[in-house]
Formats: sequence, C-alpha cells, structure tokens
Amino acid sequence: MKHSSAFLIIDLQNDFCPGGSLAVPHGNEIVPVVNRCLELFAEKKIPVIASRDWHPARSSHFREFGGIWPPHCIQVTHGAKFHPSLHLPSNAVIVSKGMDPERNDYSAFRAMDARGMDLEQILEEKGINHLYVAGLATDYCVKESVLDALRLGFAVTVISDAVMGVELQEGDSQRATKEMTATGAKMRSSHDLGV
Repeated sequence: MKHSSAFLIIDLQNDFCPGGSLAVPHGNEIVPVVNRCLELFAEKKIPVIASRDWHPARSSHFREFGGIWPPHCIQVTHGAKFHPSLHLPSNAVIVSKGMDPERNDYSAFRAMDARGMDLEQILEEKGINHLYVAGLATDYCVKESVLDALRLGFAVTVISDAVMGVELQEGDSQRATKEMTATGAKMRSSHDLGV
C-alpha cells in the first residue's frame, strides 16, 4: 500500500444499522471488518476519513417533504452518531453531507469538513490519489461516492466484505457492484489486504 492512499468510511451511523430509522439489514456486521482494516491502515499510517449524513429536521430527502426516505441521521441526534463499536481514530477527518434541505447528497464528495473544505479538496491537500472504501450502503452512498471518485481521477478499491446494501429492490447491491467495477473500481476482500 502506498502512502498516497486514504481509507474512506461511508456513513457507518446508528440510523443505518439495525434498530435505526433507515437500517441496512445486518449493516452492523461490517463494523468488526472495518475495525480490523483501521488497525491495518494505522500501521501503514494511512489517513482515515469518515463521512456522515447530517440532515436538518426538514429535508426534501425525507418522505414527509417529498423524498423517498424516512427521517434519518438528523443533526445532533443518536441516529446520526457513528456506530458505537466503530473504532475511529482521534485524528480521523469527519466530513458531513446532506445539510442542504433542498438537495439529495448521496456521495461523500458532497461532504465538507469543519473548515468548509469538500472531500476532493481534502484529498488534494493530503496528496491522496487512491481510496480504500468501506461503509453503507453499497447501492446508494457507497456507489455514488465511488463513481464520483473515479470520475475525478482517483483510483478506488472497495473492500467487498466491509460494505453492505439496503436493497430497496432485490439485486440492487449486485447491480451497484457491477456498475462500480465496470467504471474502474477494484473489489478486494479485507483478507486480501492482509487484515
């Protein structure tokens, strides 16, 4: 692994895990895999970036206001917190998306850090050209983030056992995986990373 890589963890939040308002079935089961990857990447001094949905209470993303989703990951609520078993390092960069009530922000490339820098700017600042990707959900935010990364010229490795789909329609995750790989993403198991 080169030091020009970063580990991007997408939306591993309470509301997307069992018991949450928009739960990915078995979404919590990727947490131990992500934690093992975090240990490996820490040894290699690979930076960690974690995206999160950070919606206002009123959002066109939600059914009540014309969207397709139940309310989820509302700012400063339990549902918006990262899964309690996720071992995010203290120096992880947190980027937030979905703050504009008029926009559907699935991709982590629509997220910003506390300084107002977007993900692409952060990666450029750190000299990153390759992303290892994990998180939720394969068929929405993971897919859109990966496709944006590829469009912007980043190399992407999706950690296949560290992502999980919501599957609104059966086969959505498989279709998302095919689209990502057809566009240039590599799929690798965490075991192939030496984890």
